[in-house]
Amino acid sequence: MPTQQPAVSVIMPVLNEERHLRDSVRHILGQEYGGEMEVVIALGPSTDRTDEIAAELVREDPRVHTVPNPTGRTPAALNAAIEASRHPIVVRVDGHGMLSQNYIATAVRLLEETGAQNVGGIMHAEGENPWEDAVAAAMTSRIGVGNAAFHTGGKAGPADTVYLGVFRREALERAGGYNVEFVRAQDWELNFRIREAGGLIWFSPELKVQYRPRPSVRALAKQYKDYGRWRHVVARYHSGSINLRYLAAPAAVCAIAAGVVVGAAVTPWAFVLPAGYLAAITVGSVPAGKGLSLGARLRIPVALATMHVCWGYGFLTSPRSLAAKVIASRRPSARRDPSEV
Repeated sequence: MPTQQPAVSVIMPVLNEERHLRDSVRHILGQEYGGEMEVVIALGPSTDRTDEIAAELVREDPRVHTVPNPTGRTPAALNAAIEASRHPIVVRVDGHGMLSQNYIATAVRLLEETGAQNVGGIMHAEGENPWEDAVAAAMTSRIGVGNAAFHTGGKAGPADTVYLGVFRREALERAGGYNVEFVRAQDWELNFRIREAGGLIWFSPELKVQYRPRPSVRALAKQYKDYGRWRHVVARYHSGSINLRYLAAPAAVCAIAAGVVVGAAVTPWAFVLPAGYLAAITVGSVPAGKGLSLGARLRIPVALATMHVCWGYGFLTSPRSLAAKVIASRRPSARRDPSEV
């Protein structure tokens, strides 16, 4: 690493994050990094104490700034924070993400070593109660998320996408920032465009961010339904961006639904399909729950079923009108200042 490390801008889209925001910013400001740093928090219309906590952080440290994000939408928040930031390296962090000690220094080193436009690592889910522990186990297991390296780990190398990301500003500017129409899947979509332009996305297990899972079944269900819904939009908007891993959950939902309908109307033998799925996630939850409390282990099958079924349902029911809005947003006449969206 050079003696003088490059200055970095940390951007944070924040909405209703009173529970974790202070700790998340503390993990940023406590980084072992020799370069200049700023933190730009884009504040959505929160209904809790998030704005108050952000104001306290601004008063406590001159490196912390805030910008408004009246829509509350993540891509608009990211674009507004990018616009308000000024340094050549841009680090994305969520309001419930906790950076590991040398995250920024390691990411800057990897950018230099690999020539990548964006580097990222592992979304290391950790819970604070039995339900969150169960979700964390599901989100870091192959039965839960397949072979996604940023969930389950793997060797360093080129990747389709990474968790959050540490970007060269020039790459973000060339790509035109985040597509504000992508309420979800905006990271995958942006990384796809960077790769299409010849840029390298690099995954490294050296980079780790602690992630706090959704606190309830309902919140997890909404999260994964939205994931599936918007992943289908990416597939429609960018042909060739889908693979078999993304089709597993929709296929499972179709098989389960067919088994229930045929089992009830034609033959009970068809119930073997939903029964087989339940048996598979129950057995698969055993290694995923190793070392957890009994309460957490018993909840893992519920977390797995919620993730699979809601992702698959969201994918299957994603309306074509969403893709039409996305396509319209990329036409030159439809482009707007990201801070005004």
